Amino acid sequence: MTNPKILVIGATGRTGSAVLTQLLAKGWPVRAAVRVRDTRSDLLQRRGAEVVVADLFDPGQLTDAMRCPPYHPFVIQSATAFADAARETGLEQIVGLSQWLAGPNHPALMSRQHWLIDRMFAALPGIAHTVVAPGFFADSPYLEMMPFAAHLGVLPLPVAGESRNAPPSVDDIARVAVAALLDPARHAGKSYRPTGPKLLTVNEMATIIGRVVGHNVRHVKSPLWLFYKGARAVGAQPFLLSGLRYWFEDNDRGAFAIGAPNNAVCELTGKDAEHFETIARRHAALPQSRQSLRTRLAVFARFMMLPMLPGFDPVAYDRTQEQPVAATPHLALDDADWRTSHGAKDSAMMGSILQEALA
Repeated sequence: MTNPKILVIGATGRTGSAVLTQLLAKGWPVRAAVRVRDTRSDLLQRRGAEVVVADLFDPGQLTDAMRCPPYHPFVIQSATAFADAARETGLEQIVGLSQWLAGPNHPALMSRQHWLIDRMFAALPGIAHTVVAPGFFADSPYLEMMPFAAHLGVLPLPVAGESRNAPPSVDDIARVAVAALLDPARHAGKSYRPTGPKLLTVNEMATIIGRVVGHNVRHVKSPLWLFYKGARAVGAQPFLLSGLRYWFEDNDRGAFAIGAPNNAVCELTGKDAEHFETIARRHAALPQSRQSLRTRLAVFARFMMLPMLPGFDPVAYDRTQEQPVAATPHLALDDADWRTSHGAKDSAMMGSILQEALA
C-alpha cells in the first residue's frame, strides 16, 4: 500500500523543517508549502520534498497546494482558508501545532486564536484531528540566548530565575507530530503536550548551559523593553512580541509547570525525550556560539548596542492594529476553565512564583 502524501505547512520553520526531515527519513512522500522560493525551500526540494508556493490567506492557492498558521495577526483567516481547502480536497487528517496556554479568555490574541483554530479543525467532518500543544521550547526562548551565555556568561531573559518548565526540543515536538501523522486512527481527537524529561528552573538551565560551555553562566532578568529591542533586531514579528509579555508572566506564574514533565514523547515515539543538556550542546556547537575572540567581540558589541536599537510598544501596537479584546481577559492560571482542562489545582493553593521571586 502506498503511503499517502503529507502536506507540511510552514515547512521552512524550525518545527516544520524537523517534521519534514523525519517524514522523509521514514520514506513518506511530503509536499512542503512555502510562502516564497528561496534557499531554504531549495534545500527542502533537494532533500526530496515536493515544494509548492502557497499564500496561506488565499483559499484557491491552498486548495492547489493540497491536490500554517504563521505568527500573523490574521492567522484565523489563514486557518479558515485551510479548513475550507481541507474539505474541498478530501484531506484525511490534520495535526496542528497549537499552544499550551491557548484559551478563549487569554489576553494574548494569538492564544485565543489558537483555541479557536483547534476547535474549528476538530469540527471538520470526516477529518482526523490531533493537537500538539507545547509550552516554551528549549530552543526558544531559552537557548536562543546561547551566544550571550557562551561568550559573556549571562542568560538574559525577562523571566524569574525560579520560574519552572520542562522544555521540549524542537526535534521531540516534531517526533510527536510525525507519530500522530503516521497513525491517524489512534491519535484522532487527542491533544498532546510534549515536554522534556525534567522540570527545571531558569537558574538550573543557566547552570547546565555553563557546564556545556565550560564556564559559569548566570541568569539575568533583563527588562522586557530591552528584550523587545533584541528580538526586533533579529526579525521577530510584532504580533509575536505582543503576546510575549503575557506568556512571560504566565511562565512566572507557573503555567508551564502544570502537567510537566510527562511521558508524551516516549509514549508516542518509543524514545525518551531529550534532556536539556543534550539540546544545549547542539546549540553550543553552532557557529555563533563557538569560542573565538572574533565571535566573542561580535557578541559583546551586539549586547552593548541593544539599548540603542529601536524599541517596541505592545500596547501601542495592539491599539494601532485595532485587535479584538477578550471581554474578561485572564492569564492561564486565573482562568477556571483552563485550570480544569489542563489538570491544574486551585491557583490560590499554588501561589505565585513571580511574587516569591520578587519578595
